[in-house]
Amino acid sequence: MMRNNDELSSSQKGYLEAIFHIVSDKRAARTKDIASRLNVCSSSVTTALHSLSHKGLINYAPYDIITLTLKGKKMAKEIVWSHEVLRSFFVNVLCVDEVEAEKNAYKMSHMVSRKILERIREVNGERRRRAS
Repeated sequence: MMRNNDELSSSQKGYLEAIFHIVSDKRAARTKDIASRLNVCSSSVTTALHSLSHKGLINYAPYDIITLTLKGKKMAKEIVWSHEVLRSFFVNVLCVDEVEAEKNAYKMSHMVSRKILERIREVNGERRRRAS
């Protein structure tokens, strides 16, 4: 468990999620992959990578590939799970279109507590059962 002073900002969570998806697709990420995925400049990526590396979440060295540590992978999976819970809720319960749901789920998944996400997942599951 991370201590409070080690908690990630919304931006850092976004970087961790992006790295997770890139690594899932390509087995490793590069700075340019992350910059492209998040539509940010390479210097912003480098700053974030130093921070995530310092927190023990990624393996990073300048001009080398980037991979997740076990701790980073576990945290990234939690972030991706949060994103999916919200996206599914927006589409299935609130009837929001996929594009809008995706955009908002990405933003909100970095800020909503685990307790609220668990309840959203339950409500979404109840809604699906009733619809079946």
